[in-house]
Amino acid sequence: MDLSVIIPAHNEEQNLPRTIDGILAALRRERISFEIVIVNDNSRDRTRQLIVDRMRDDPELAVVDNPPPGGFGRAIRTGLHAFRGDAVAIMMADHSDDPEDLVRCFRKLGEGYDCVFGSRFREASTVTSYPPLKLAVNRAVNTLLRLLFMVPWNDLTNAFKVYRRSAIEGLGPLQASHFNITIELSLSCVIRGYRIAEIPINWYGRTWGVSNLKLSEMGRRYLATLIKIWFERLLIADDVMVESARHARTLESTSASGSSAAAAAASALASAAGGASVVPPPAAASVASPAGASTSAGAPVTTAGIPVAAPRLSRD
Repeated sequence: MDLSVIIPAHNEEQNLPRTIDGILAALRRERISFEIVIVNDNSRDRTRQLIVDRMRDDPELAVVDNPPPGGFGRAIRTGLHAFRGDAVAIMMADHSDDPEDLVRCFRKLGEGYDCVFGSRFREASTVTSYPPLKLAVNRAVNTLLRLLFMVPWNDLTNAFKVYRRSAIEGLGPLQASHFNITIELSLSCVIRGYRIAEIPINWYGRTWGVSNLKLSEMGRRYLATLIKIWFERLLIADDVMVESARHARTLESTSASGSSAAAAAASALASAAGGASVVPPPAAASVASPAGASTSAGAPVTTAGIPVAAPRLSRD
């Protein structure tokens, strides 16, 4: 099973190197096939250039540009349109998530779960430098979510989770534009009856910069997402399940059509070459460039018009 790691990044040039180094070291050591898709969320510093420079030596890296307007949720959605693995993890750029927990969540997913939620508030969890006000709000909100949805998981607002591709595809189009995407993802999985595991994880407060999460601005957005999913569960759960399955089938059909078209094109090329074997050019390992210009003979992967640096999945 191939793993994709999505990291949204807005002005994170000081934090990204340590975050990338930790993930690369952990996944390479465990010989997990992976890619790291970093979504540049309209950064004004050297975040994007830093990633492009790293891609020359680390072919598992890719950069995707989230078009304006920015927003954590929009960046996540952009990444979810671009990843290529059988499973996908969402991690923060500020090194607050532990790469060892990524390995543990991925292994747990392989036991047959659709999603694995990381919890910062289980007995074996370690949390350092969590702002007291945000901690109080976090615990109150998560307690409310547990009561409303009658579930045992106690950190539904945490972004760090791992999903199977089929689970993400079954969620249908996501709409949250900011940090409220964290509960849109987790609660949407809950009401669809996905097989969910939760394991204790570690969390470390950022050492550089400030968090982009502003409680005063997010309250109404969290509330809107909560109300929407609550009433979906209460009133139209049957329709949600049907549409989820329908959306997943549509994506599978689109993927199969694309594969068939690629095979037909390869066959046509072979015929044009007089039956000779035709090998397509390899994907470029470093095709990202400033302002999205192509810098390689290898064609960049594109998703909805967004230039994507095509990484090579790391394999044994």
